[in-house]
Amino acid sequence: MSPPDQRLPEDHPPVAHGGVGVLLVNLGTPDAPDARSVRRYLAEFLSDRRVVEIPSILWQPILRGIVLTTRPKKSAHAYRQVWTEAGSPLAVITAEQSAKLRQRLGDGVKVGYAMRYGNPGIAAELAKLADAGCDRVLLAPLYPQYSAATTATVFDKFAEALKALRWQPALRTLPPYYDDPLYIAALAKDLARQLDALDFAPEVLLLSFHGMPERTLHLGDPYHCQCRKTARLLERALARRALRIETTFQSRFGRAKWLEPATDAVLADEAGKGTRRLAVAAPGFAADCLETLEELAIRGREQFLAAGGERFAALDCLNAGEVGMEMLEALVRRELSGWL
Repeated sequence: MSPPDQRLPEDHPPVAHGGVGVLLVNLGTPDAPDARSVRRYLAEFLSDRRVVEIPSILWQPILRGIVLTTRPKKSAHAYRQVWTEAGSPLAVITAEQSAKLRQRLGDGVKVGYAMRYGNPGIAAELAKLADAGCDRVLLAPLYPQYSAATTATVFDKFAEALKALRWQPALRTLPPYYDDPLYIAALAKDLARQLDALDFAPEVLLLSFHGMPERTLHLGDPYHCQCRKTARLLERALARRALRIETTFQSRFGRAKWLEPATDAVLADEAGKGTRRLAVAAPGFAADCLETLEELAIRGREQFLAAGGERFAALDCLNAGEVGMEMLEALVRRELSGWL
């Protein structure tokens, strides 16, 4: 029996299909370093129930009445210190990562990027992939360590965007890669390169991860454990170097108890105990952003020097450098196995 004719009628409109897409997603950024843009960004970010796990009836009055009336001006000042002619560092770097990954994967894969909060939005970028005929999509949150407040909320927003699509794509997701040998090797190689390029030899290397409220650990979030494992594996990979490695957590917010030790407290303590030369790296961030460029590189330096330290260096994230892109390509190709 002959197979049925699969050709479309001559008057059928063209339909793009059969494509493979990759959507890189990072946290987000305001559109501009001004109070209005920061207020809009923070309103979206801090209204996410996975980010602030306080009942809305209690949290929203605090957010609208206090946080969004006081914090935007201060945060806008911080953003202005790191903003570039091309825009927000996080957005610029993520766009570059997307462009370079597109080149590496070739014409057979469409690569886009989105921000969980702010622009470009996940729904708009998913629609672009769908319009380009991508009926198979790999969602790639650029968070090495899993947290409900980061990775899970990307999935939430992506699922929300899927509801608007009649023709939904087959979906895969990039798993957390906190202990992946590719990630650890890339970090070790890139950090070693940067340490060798310094004009001083650090006594201590701080590995500073973004903090989370301590209660998230007790509620079952694996983030703290995954950060600690990343640090242990990286310390092992850098074992030949004559420096002490410490793990800390930054970006405390509010009155709740957060994961410890806190980066700012350790910077002051190290200087107070006699450490004179220190470097800090942020292996939980895929791209440099406000937390690395302002909180660590600017305020962290000020805190360490004010407490008696003498030499300080904030090391770059993997960003869109060769080592980081090799790792990202390998991770993505692995997850696209069978689709390419």
